[in-house]
Amino acid sequence: MDILPLLDEIQTIARNGLNFTTGAYDRERYERLLELAGLYYGQALDLPPPEVRRRLGMELGYITPKVGADAAIFDGDGRMLLVRRSDDGRWCLPCGWVEPNESPAEAAVRETREETGLVVRTTRLVDVFTRKANRGFGPHSVVAIVYLCDVVGGTIRPSHEATEVRYRRIADVNEWHERHREYAEAAYAVWRAAGPKDR
Repeated sequence: MDILPLLDEIQTIARNGLNFTTGAYDRERYERLLELAGLYYGQALDLPPPEVRRRLGMELGYITPKVGADAAIFDGDGRMLLVRRSDDGRWCLPCGWVEPNESPAEAAVRETREETGLVVRTTRLVDVFTRKANRGFGPHSVVAIVYLCDVVGGTIRPSHEATEVRYRRIADVNEWHERHREYAEAAYAVWRAAGPKDR
């Protein structure tokens, strides 16, 4: 059994409860839930419970999933621009977390520039994907927003986040980061359906 989805839900309930409760007894219950979540997160992730609690305590306000933005960029032959990540050596779309006071579309443009050297503009929403907490991909739920983008400037160059940047056919890639093959295939379907005039 993968315990991470359960722990993610328990810590979310506890942290939201602590944020809103005014009752002393409820506060004790939420603190205990957070303590239990920290204990078992620590075992699952090989971290000391105080470190887990410190990390969980860094986020303020109502607890929501992390939001990421991804850029789907195709050349005229239908090859997709992909980056080989420095952290796990796998291929993915240019992507990253949406920062405070930034729209998802702005994040997709910024991350593409930072990771690939290219300047892009978003042209169409591909889809919004949800990745629930699990042992394979991480201890927290994530929302990924994927956009079709057009290149409007810049020159391809790798960065500290990506050891390689190049156009590849989706079918030729075997080592995908997390669910990025799913994102790539969804983007390709939207790109194909758009036709040359609407791209």
